[in-house]
Amino acid sequence: MRQIILDTETTGLEPKLGHRIIEVGAVEMINRRLTGNRFHHYLNPEREIDAGAQQVHGISLEFLQDKPLFRDIAADFLAFVGDAELVIHNAPFDVGFLNRELDLLALEPITTRCTVTDTLKMAKALHPGQRNNLDALCKRYQVDNANRTLHGALLDAELLAEVYLAMTRGQESLMIELEEPATNGSDGSAPRTAPLNLIVRAATAEELAAHVSQIEDIDKASKGKCLWKTLESQQEAA
Repeated sequence: MRQIILDTETTGLEPKLGHRIIEVGAVEMINRRLTGNRFHHYLNPEREIDAGAQQVHGISLEFLQDKPLFRDIAADFLAFVGDAELVIHNAPFDVGFLNRELDLLALEPITTRCTVTDTLKMAKALHPGQRNNLDALCKRYQVDNANRTLHGALLDAELLAEVYLAMTRGQESLMIELEEPATNGSDGSAPRTAPLNLIVRAATAEELAAHVSQIEDIDKASKGKCLWKTLESQQEAA
């Protein structure tokens, strides 16, 4: 399972108004382990940076004058991303900017090659009614963000990777099972398992009647949209 944790900084908030990406940072994770592979570039947007945006990331147009354009790094970026799952905080924002940059180059949207996981959406589901920006999540999951005085794409991607791992900690045992199947000997052969003698108990007449009554109640409450009853009807007709 290959994932790319990604963040961008921009000249403003709205790509449809001509705002551009000025920094992209991404880190690679395979089977929930950071590989150390990174992608990072500052970019010349060929336009002014909104004052509000500059207060957030501290990147000036003067600093970006000698940096490459997005088109100069597009091929390398797409090669790094490949078809991995993208993990992004507030994904619609970054995906919107990436798709705009690719569209200007007559390239397909990033979403045609990658699936996208929005950690902001995940956090809101896990912690409804609480602050779920990256700083708040770092504090909640005890991820050290002492060096984050301003937003930065690479630093934020690295922090988000740690936050994502903490938010999805329960998946680790599943990944271990997938990666390390049990063996019963040094030859790596699969363990032999004895056949299971399972006891199947048939439902009683009372239980079957209660089931039918329950299904009828659900069908009535859903105005004939009970999926179980629909499936039963299809099976009877087959």
